[in-house]
Amino acid sequence: MPAVLTLTDVHKSFGGVRALGGVNLELRRGSITALIGENGAGKSTLVKILSGVHQADSGEIQFEGKVTRIPDPAAARDLGVGVIHQESLVFDHLDVAENLFINSHLRRRKFIDWTRMQARAKAVLDQLGADFTAGTAVASLSIAQKHVVQIARALVNESRVLILDEPTASLSQRECAELFRIARQLRDSGCALLFISHRFDEIFELADRYAVFRDGLSVGQGELSATNRDELIRLMVGRPVEQLFPKQEAHPGEPILRVENLGRAGEFEDISFTLRRGEILGIYGLVGAGRTELAEVLFGARRADRGKVSGAADIALVPEDRQTQGSILPFSIAANIALPNLSVLAPYGWYPAQRESELAREWIGKLGIKAQGPEQAVRDLSGGNQQKVVLAKWLARKPGVLILDEPTKGIDVGAKAAVHAVTSEFACAGNGVILISSELPEILGMSDRVLVMRRGRLRGEFTRAEATSEGLLRAASGA
Repeated sequence: MPAVLTLTDVHKSFGGVRALGGVNLELRRGSITALIGENGAGKSTLVKILSGVHQADSGEIQFEGKVTRIPDPAAARDLGVGVIHQESLVFDHLDVAENLFINSHLRRRKFIDWTRMQARAKAVLDQLGADFTAGTAVASLSIAQKHVVQIARALVNESRVLILDEPTASLSQRECAELFRIARQLRDSGCALLFISHRFDEIFELADRYAVFRDGLSVGQGELSATNRDELIRLMVGRPVEQLFPKQEAHPGEPILRVENLGRAGEFEDISFTLRRGEILGIYGLVGAGRTELAEVLFGARRADRGKVSGAADIALVPEDRQTQGSILPFSIAANIALPNLSVLAPYGWYPAQRESELAREWIGKLGIKAQGPEQAVRDLSGGNQQKVVLAKWLARKPGVLILDEPTKGIDVGAKAAVHAVTSEFACAGNGVILISSELPEILGMSDRVLVMRRGRLRGEFTRAEATSEGLLRAASGA
């Protein structure tokens, strides 16, 4: 297939800091290209250049064989470049048709032609197989449906290049399948798609080609059928896949936490297990299994209806949603790390800012947090570094039990490896870890023992030697 969009040796720096150091990319008509790379590899900068938010410092952009510039978002839209963001950029107070034509009202003389806009919106929604109408209020739609609205808007603008930027991060499995159906439909109609995702199962399910960025450089591209997951990870991080799960050998000791017949109405029942010092206990299950609810009860954020939790150790919880539950985004790194540690920082009520800064610097160094310094706002960090801040604030408290709920969700493989290394070191120091994850490789790679939950109950227990993908899936699904 011929290339619709080609980038050659594109550079971009911000204040002397290199974001792109000479990247190449080719998007072909009727093909889906996966753009793969760690946080900080340059993916977001590239998307902003293609959408006209930023302009390249040097290099060449060709659109259908002609050298072009994209000076602003309007120029990108006129070229036919559309972007579907992870956060749905729609107007909730408007209906679907109004959202589709927000930048391009159809007019009859001086007046907006609402009849034509409704008809065109209906045609595009029918083409996509949408399960809502042009007159539906966008506020009533799910996140997945709002993604469809963004795609429909791109079609209304006659986009020939469509960028899907982490579109599945907040979608269910069924919603992902529907989004992929639409993406394939657009590919088959001749659109060139760029798909950005950290999830390798999605990449191999959807994409035809791949391009890998590392540290602002192009390090590989080609047909997905000619490569594999391990090779892509090696290109991304410059090291073998085995280093993603740096699990140290465990020597479980005495019990540190006992859970007996724990239950909460409508969420989980009869949960019993023992966690030992030095052990990473994995808890696996599908959506709705009750794992997060159990974690919140163990942490004390919810109250159990029955059962008993005993143990002498402090319990810390790194929640599933690091942005709304795990941190205060406008606050600095130092302030976030300090919050659970005020009794240590200010035992007599006097709070020296210097100690706060010293504590933050200590953990920035220990966890390798990439930041300008302790005073940088957490919202300005990458997802992986935000997660490290949440880890740091609890590790600084020195708990005996650390509960990790989907600790590597939405972060790149390099950050995942760092989180896994910290987790293993924490357990080997004589503490206990409860690892809740929907990613089988993570559960299998990091757990000393695995519990499986289904519909609020324990349905299986596996030693590290016994645990297999097939066995855990059967227990989780009831197959």
